[in-house]
Amino acid sequence: MKKNLLMAVAALMATMSAMAQLERTAEFHEKYTLSQAVVMSRHSIRAPIVPPESIIGKVTPHKWYDWSSATGELSLRGGVLETEMGQFFRKWLVSEGLMKENELPAEGTMRFYANSKQRTLATAQYFSSGMLPVANVPIEHHYNLGETDPVFASVLTTMSDSYRERALKQIADLFGDGSIAGIGQKVASNLRLLEEVIDMDQSFFCQRGIMCSFDENTTQFTLNQGEEPALVQGGWVAAHPVSDALLMQYYEEADEVKAAFGHTLTFEDWQRIAAIKDWAMTVVYTAPLIAVNIAHPLLQEILSELQLEGRKFTYLCGHDTNLVSVLATLSVEDYTLPGSVEADTPIGSKIVMEKWLGQDGKDYVGINLCYQSVEQLRQMPLLSLQNPPMVCPLHFEGLTANADGLYLLSDFEQLLAERIAQYDSLPTAIQSVSPTQSNPSHGYQIDGTPATKASRGIVIQDSQKYIKR
Repeated sequence: MKKNLLMAVAALMATMSAMAQLERTAEFHEKYTLSQAVVMSRHSIRAPIVPPESIIGKVTPHKWYDWSSATGELSLRGGVLETEMGQFFRKWLVSEGLMKENELPAEGTMRFYANSKQRTLATAQYFSSGMLPVANVPIEHHYNLGETDPVFASVLTTMSDSYRERALKQIADLFGDGSIAGIGQKVASNLRLLEEVIDMDQSFFCQRGIMCSFDENTTQFTLNQGEEPALVQGGWVAAHPVSDALLMQYYEEADEVKAAFGHTLTFEDWQRIAAIKDWAMTVVYTAPLIAVNIAHPLLQEILSELQLEGRKFTYLCGHDTNLVSVLATLSVEDYTLPGSVEADTPIGSKIVMEKWLGQDGKDYVGINLCYQSVEQLRQMPLLSLQNPPMVCPLHFEGLTANADGLYLLSDFEQLLAERIAQYDSLPTAIQSVSPTQSNPSHGYQIDGTPATKASRGIVIQDSQKYIKR
């Protein structure tokens, strides 16, 4: 009973903390006026990215959820949830005076831009319908349906042998304690749980001696120009889509036991299952040298939108790879998401950049991660200012917020500009010295060059990131 009470109090405090980010005080509004919002969104709930007859159907004897959409496409639930998000943003922006209740936006004041995949285009369409129900705004996209827009493509667009070597070293240092092979071992217990939940020992693959376990000891990467950084060998190659599919099934299936193929799982168990795909996402996309490369076009897009005269609202819809690479490039500090089983960028989550004009004549920016909790995803309660989605304030290494939690817009724009400029030096930066050539305690900077006592900014040392000022 005491444990349940403590958990209830903790949940209430987490919700109150999240609501406080949106319910700005009267004192705050005396000092600031909202002038713009730029949103970078992940699509909402979709069917698994691979079909049931693929690997996910061969490592379990169970039948997967009967989805309302085709493979990789937005589900009906995803559409409803994103419409609710749009309606909530409408109420919030109306309350802040940035738009009217039934806004018919003037040309150029609002932009909705999505990757040309069904799940991103549909997500943007549902969001816009909730936010602007009578405006029928067009969703901007530049390629045929199913193709990937380079702005949202998480691919390595610049490459050299030196860069590849530095990037692999950085991945190994940050996530594998110096060894690529050690990366998978950090989720070994998670993989064992996944095997139990899907009853892998009774699967088609296991019965034929093909695969009875997700091997965590054979991790390998490929880093090639024009391609996404990828895990090409190891248990994750199979476990990642299975973890993803099980998580999407958990969001869709009303019966939690049925969602877990007859197993009774705790909230923490679901977090451990989600952590398999979360860890793969972290390893593949968030090493600074990788993130700066693949986030480059989106950083340019975000900076351009923040600086565009007359723009009031921007909605960019992509993927979790886009969100994690952008946040990693901008050196976001560690954060915790109450109520979510996904640790970093939950399904449908949004980086919300709020631009505020201060009474002192200066522009400020507040940056949050807005997302729906598991309860909101599964139960779909109507969102409102009284029942908002969850909001987590984001903080960035090297930037100092004022007492109201806001950054000077000029400081944030400078950070964006610095990371954008850093892209040009990636393939030609000086090769990082090895421990046999120099004192390894000096570490190296995020562009892979050796760090010295005079280095300033972010330094990677002993598998950790540090700020040197």
